[in-house]
Amino acid sequence: MSVTDLSALLARPFFFCGIGGSGMLPLACILRGRGAAIAGSDRSYDQGRSPEKFAWIADQGIRLYEQDGSGITSADQILVASAAIEDSVPEVRRAKELGCQRMSRAELLSALFNGADTRIAIGGTSGKSTVTGMTGWLLTQAGRDPTIMNGAVMKNFRSDDALFASARVGSGGAFVSEVDESDGSIALYRPGVAVLLNVTLDHKSMDELRVLFGDYLAASECAVVNADDAEALALAGRAKTAITYGIDAADARIGVAGGSIRESATGIGATVLDRANGREAALTLQVPGRHNLSNALAALGAAMAVGVDFGAAVDALGGFTGLARRFDIAGTSASGITVIDDFGHNPDKVRATLRTLRAHDGRVIAFFQPHGFGPIRQMGRELAQVFAEELNDEDRVILCDPAYFGGTVDRSIGGADLAQWIRDAGKDAEHFPLRETCGDRIAEIARGGDRIVVMGARDDTLSSFARALLDRLP
Repeated sequence: MSVTDLSALLARPFFFCGIGGSGMLPLACILRGRGAAIAGSDRSYDQGRSPEKFAWIADQGIRLYEQDGSGITSADQILVASAAIEDSVPEVRRAKELGCQRMSRAELLSALFNGADTRIAIGGTSGKSTVTGMTGWLLTQAGRDPTIMNGAVMKNFRSDDALFASARVGSGGAFVSEVDESDGSIALYRPGVAVLLNVTLDHKSMDELRVLFGDYLAASECAVVNADDAEALALAGRAKTAITYGIDAADARIGVAGGSIRESATGIGATVLDRANGREAALTLQVPGRHNLSNALAALGAAMAVGVDFGAAVDALGGFTGLARRFDIAGTSASGITVIDDFGHNPDKVRATLRTLRAHDGRVIAFFQPHGFGPIRQMGRELAQVFAEELNDEDRVILCDPAYFGGTVDRSIGGADLAQWIRDAGKDAEHFPLRETCGDRIAEIARGGDRIVVMGARDDTLSSFARALLDRLP
């Protein structure tokens, strides 16, 4: 899309169906920051869920409507809706009646992204949001004034005026965005720098993922690839040029000095190497876990690929404060019970979270709300295996039925099935259909020194659940 075409696009009014979603909201905010007129609707708004978020959205000058079609009033409006939005939704019906143009989130985001001077895309099955936040922070600290499109609230950019800072609107010509493979839309992007974190089972088969991620690297000018992930590394040859990184890979350009890793319950540090230039620097992160050390190396590679100094980038990483709902410590009760709010929902993310918890003393109570009925069918048995492998006998697993906000999805396989698969894999698990009942059970069994992790995606109210649970604990 040319600059002229992009300017003409931004002059049109936009209506977002599902504007409160983690992918929709930051895109709406970026468009609003560039002067576009934005309106939207959301089932959660109609149901009175997350009132703080929707009040904030309205404060940004975005007009909210009930999801009844009343917000679609002109053929000039562009309806932004995912392919999963059913034709029966009133906004879709009304847009068809008026002849409104319809764009998916990815089509709109890729048009903005591909029009930027410096384009950094963050791809992979797990870790995208964290690496997007880290990379955006590094470019900000380097004075590049980037636009950042994230799927999570970035704590470094949160303020009283930006409570839901999953986006940052900059004017420096750089655009950092996570890109999604789950719907195949990653093919729409033309990155200057394409970061590939990992390639593991999630929404698509491994064969499909290899094609998508391989094409993604081939479309870039430079790739930053995780050499510790065999599937990712196998695709590096598709790139025109590649920067490799890794904690364990001895020949990765960006790596870690042997024996230098220092872990704590709230952070991790190491001596980081730029092997190509014989440089090293001490890194201390404010987020825990080896997976976050790997994420930091990825962000470092992305920043270096666009000319940010190695030493300055390592120093800036120490100021990264994390993302909401990514191992986000809600607090610790008077008796020493810590509650952690976490986005873990697929096997890799859940494994990383549990492994970080298990690296330190204390029983783990893992609460899990599946993020949909389809994902249980797709990855439920692998999730069950992860819980069984990563938790000790004294740890507990408690789960409820999947998040469901309406629609025609097949609900024949649910939380009870996942609990049984966990038991089949060798770890006890308790299932209660309602999340509130799970909260009662957790409060009943929790004792001093426990770490309670609240895991799940696609549901903002999980954070409220975590805070309310903390308030109940002795």
